[in-house]
Amino acid sequence: MAILLTLALSFFLFVSASAARVIFTLFALQIGASATEVGVLGGLLFVFPLLLSWPVGALADRLGARGLLLFAALCSTISLVLPYFFNALPALYVAALLNGLALAFYHVTLQNNIGTLSKAEQRARNFSNFSLTGALTSFVGPLLAGFAIDRLGHAAASVVAAVPSLIALVLLLIWGGVFPPSRPPSVHKETSPRALLDRNVWRMLILSALVQLGYDLYQFYIPVYAHAIGLSASAIGAVLATLAVAAFIVRLFLPYLLRRVAGETLLAWVFLFGTTGYALVPLSGSALTLGAVSFLFGIGMGIGIPLTVILMYAQSSAGRSGQTLGLRLTANNLVRVTGPVIFGAVGSALGLPAVFWIIAAIMTAAGALSGARRRNA
Repeated sequence: MAILLTLALSFFLFVSASAARVIFTLFALQIGASATEVGVLGGLLFVFPLLLSWPVGALADRLGARGLLLFAALCSTISLVLPYFFNALPALYVAALLNGLALAFYHVTLQNNIGTLSKAEQRARNFSNFSLTGALTSFVGPLLAGFAIDRLGHAAASVVAAVPSLIALVLLLIWGGVFPPSRPPSVHKETSPRALLDRNVWRMLILSALVQLGYDLYQFYIPVYAHAIGLSASAIGAVLATLAVAAFIVRLFLPYLLRRVAGETLLAWVFLFGTTGYALVPLSGSALTLGAVSFLFGIGMGIGIPLTVILMYAQSSAGRSGQTLGLRLTANNLVRVTGPVIFGAVGSALGLPAVFWIIAAIMTAAGALSGARRRNA
């Protein structure tokens, strides 16, 4: 029951999050925001996850999940209702910050729940199911956002996107008691991030952050690029949903792939597909071709995030899995905060095609780093 509730909460909370990214981006463009301002908006979504992921991971180890998830679901709901009442860029900035605060609390807590509630022989399968849920939300969220915008407008669409978070809040109020209670402070002694890491974990943190950079910037800049070539909100949502379908398909095979192929080898292939997808986007001029490129991108990059979660959890010490996963999210959110801002400025200065080609070069370098790690191992 606790695992099923964790997966259900993951679905509803991440549907709201993925819809929010599309709605906030297109809402900002609709009211006249520049590429740089949109980049700032994207960065604000991950300020609190950057600052709080490790502390929240430590709290999840010690306090349990229910209270943290209740707070997160409430923040997520409020963040998506706010733009309905205030149709201005500053309100979107506040909404993005509040949405990021929710993400900081529920992301690491849900991941840690999957690990701590699973027996050793079930862990890979449960993490795979968690990643499949994430892929499904990446399909549902953009479609929900796109169709809601086209039919109801940007402001009303934000309220529609708040409904899944509200459902998560209700589920927690009714069934949240199935989660394990808090643990005594004596069981968990706080430890510094440095004490949790060795050289291999530092390398994995870098690779994990680069996977996150590649996956998130693709989802962030595809709406910007598609808007620039004249696609409708529904078409943009469908293109992003195609990426989610590909990620869902490949994640079905993740446990099998991990039994057959070394994790570092899989990461090298992840970055190769990332390079190819980014390089092809500026050559795509229609929803059909952009959807095909997104499917190719998703087939490779779709397993990158759950793969790094599994590898990082395996590195965690007893009773400190939340802190280890929190450190991973801290590294990931550093690039989530800085990436949109930096590449928003690049897009303003050099144009959108330059953004995609520069990120393609970064993915190539990351693949080389992953391959070097595999050879050393």
